[in-house]
Amino acid sequence: MNMFSALRAPREIVFGAGQRACLARIARQLGERVLVCTDARFAAEPVFAELMASLKDAGMAVEIEAGVLPDVPVQSCVASAERVRGFAPDVVVGIGGGSCIDHAKCVAILLAHGGEPQDYYGEFKVPGPVLPIIAVPTTAGTGSEVTPVAVLSDAERIMKVGISSPHIIPTAALCDPDLTASCPKSLTAIAGADALTHAIEAFSATRRVASAGMAQERVFIGKSAITDHFARLAIQTIFSSLERACTHGDDIEAREQVMLGALMAGLAFGTAGTAAAHAIQYPIGAVTHTAHGEGVACVLPYVMRFNLEADPEPLAEIGRMLGLPGSDEIALGNAAADAVARLFSAIGIPPTLEALGLPLDKLEWVGTQALGVSRLIDNNPRRIDAPAMAALLQAAYSGDRIRLQNAIA
Repeated sequence: MNMFSALRAPREIVFGAGQRACLARIARQLGERVLVCTDARFAAEPVFAELMASLKDAGMAVEIEAGVLPDVPVQSCVASAERVRGFAPDVVVGIGGGSCIDHAKCVAILLAHGGEPQDYYGEFKVPGPVLPIIAVPTTAGTGSEVTPVAVLSDAERIMKVGISSPHIIPTAALCDPDLTASCPKSLTAIAGADALTHAIEAFSATRRVASAGMAQERVFIGKSAITDHFARLAIQTIFSSLERACTHGDDIEAREQVMLGALMAGLAFGTAGTAAAHAIQYPIGAVTHTAHGEGVACVLPYVMRFNLEADPEPLAEIGRMLGLPGSDEIALGNAAADAVARLFSAIGIPPTLEALGLPLDKLEWVGTQALGVSRLIDNNPRRIDAPAMAALLQAAYSGDRIRLQNAIA
């Protein structure tokens, strides 16, 4: 068995209800001047005022950027960096959803290395360490609090762009499930579905032949023993608690489990990577302007069916984890894809690309664009060419996963 493994993670991860109270102590270890990036909604919450007071009580100078925008427009990061350059922060704190944390990552790059965000698009373009980052998520989904990725939107590009570098993994991740208590059902569902997709794609990603230096040549290296460990925990934890967290928003135990699962999923895909479902979502999101988590979750059951013939073992293991019946690995893998589809349907994820709002005449364009996201397509366990992509998208549009399996078997 190939036991090559790697893991990239923050220096410190703190998880648990009430642990937000640790923020000032963690920040004080990293400097005396703190920049806090959040959005207008969370900045108005009483708990935000409490956190800012704790930083000031610890003797820290605090500058607040409370205008983080959804999808992180690159120019907003440039504007933030210019506004706070004179403040000269020692540490950057991102508090909020994935956009707030990704905004903090980009600002930390610009303050450390200058230039424009465009200088750092792609993999390994950040030349060295950035300002220390503390990530405090208030949603349970993106995993950005532990990953080497920041996703931004650029008005000059059709699809979102990414900065991928180990240098932007937060120094500390402070995960307090109490901060997710105010998340509405729809956001809880979309974020949780995104996290489950992260875990399943990391667990079923291609397993590469190990070579010396591979982890220094690729940000996403494919599945390995260590990332599989975190992916298993994430799949089991999220699957058992997500529907409950959506239907009973005051169930703190369920929210805690979903946030823990999202954290584990981030640790898995932050090194293993994601695959075809994420590659397909980027152009879909550009057309439909739907949430990232909604798009990847819509596509995931079809991608699972597509990959089953090439590498049934990981998907069969998911079936076994979930206690599903199946006489062989193909049957177990099919059962796993069906179970994921049922869960997503129960929490309101659109079951087809048509229901998601994608026009039929955009399928070919989506396929072409998705095939261009090579770092994710190459991470998929089954080779995808143009005809296979067309079959996959047709199935996802019509909702016929069984026909998809028969068509490409």
